[in-house]
Amino acid sequence: MHFVRYDGDRLGVLTDDQTGIVDLTDRLGLESDDPLIEYIQGDYDATQYADEDADHDVEDVHVESPVEHPKKVIAAPLNYENHIEEAISDKDITTDEWFSIEDKGYFLKAPSSIAGPDDGIELPFSDRRVDHEIELAFIMGSDVKDVDADEAWDNIFGYTILLDISVRGDQDRSNRKSYDTFTIIGPCVATPDEVDDPQDLDMELQLNGETQQDDNTNDMVYTCADVVEYASLGATISAGDVITTGTPEGVSELNDGDTIDAEIEDVGSMTVDVTERDARFADVNVEKGGQ
Repeated sequence: MHFVRYDGDRLGVLTDDQTGIVDLTDRLGLESDDPLIEYIQGDYDATQYADEDADHDVEDVHVESPVEHPKKVIAAPLNYENHIEEAISDKDITTDEWFSIEDKGYFLKAPSSIAGPDDGIELPFSDRRVDHEIELAFIMGSDVKDVDADEAWDNIFGYTILLDISVRGDQDRSNRKSYDTFTIIGPCVATPDEVDDPQDLDMELQLNGETQQDDNTNDMVYTCADVVEYASLGATISAGDVITTGTPEGVSELNDGDTIDAEIEDVGSMTVDVTERDARFADVNVEKGGQ
């Protein structure tokens, strides 16, 4: 099934052609403003409704991030070899010497940065480079701690597309990647039975109709399960937490008026608009530079 959250606090499943939504909120008696997490943590079964006629057309609703208030967003830096090479050659991306997730570990993004495809991306600065990064992400289905990679797969609820939006500069990653709307998630969560092999999925991002990123998840340094194992060492990962797995090469700058089309095989596709926020903090001096 492909779960989708829409119109604020409604949970549904997509029809087979992903153009319609079967509402689950009333059918299952969901009451939370974060209904997918309520579903994951509760004793619910949506399979009996998967083949019902659609209650809504996707184009008629506001598609939200599948989850709104996870406890954590865990992110993997430089987890594709070709993006490592890209980052080292472009000093606007990083000023560090060669490194990967194996050297730096994971980082955290503020959950308040989460938004859905229909919310769009809001650029906070007009004078700093802000890049797109397409990533395969997943939602955890249970609490885990000190879990082995082999066991991690069984604790993943489902897979989704995540756009990790990044201001380039000297600040800590969690700073530069945690502005509002800098974690676009959606349009749905595909359960593992819908995903043939999470480590062999084609992914593509187009910016204004031009392909910028085009790769396969088999190029990851750490697999999805490896990231779970690493992140769970001594720290509890909670059901509903979002884990994202890094981006391949091809990152490029976003500007006001841009449109992103992102697609991951077996998961789905989404279109996201980019706008520039009013310069609320125009007088604040934030030093610019490399990563």
